[in-house]
Amino acid sequence: MGAAQAALEGAGEQWTVMRAGVFAALSGFAKPASAYDIAEAVSRAEGRRIAANSIYRILDLFVAANLAQRVESANAYVVNAHPGCRHDCIFLVCDACGKTTHLDDDRLTSDLRKTALTAGFTPERPVVEVRGRCAACAG
Repeated sequence: MGAAQAALEGAGEQWTVMRAGVFAALSGFAKPASAYDIAEAVSRAEGRRIAANSIYRILDLFVAANLAQRVESANAYVVNAHPGCRHDCIFLVCDACGKTTHLDDDRLTSDLRKTALTAGFTPERPVVEVRGRCAACAG
């Protein structure tokens, strides 16, 4: 939580009570969470209804500040365990249990970036997702 707050404030943003609540809720999920899942968790914690639209705005800010990462195929989010480091995302997504593992392999995404540049495209955020079954579900 402290690293997330420092990273957000370092990006020139405020660490508000609501943002802290959203980050805490997102941190509490064992697998990627949707904005609706997070809104429900924050609503329970706050004792009042929080709209998913508010959560989406905060999640967009978290992604931009590298506090969270979006699992594109699931339209869900995970906390970035190391917000001070910038890496492209490689996710292994289990289709059976939903467990999502984040890997860092800058060699792979570097090649993706080079290929995109060669094609005249400027990549901003490569995201690679591999769908399949985790070791627990495959066995």
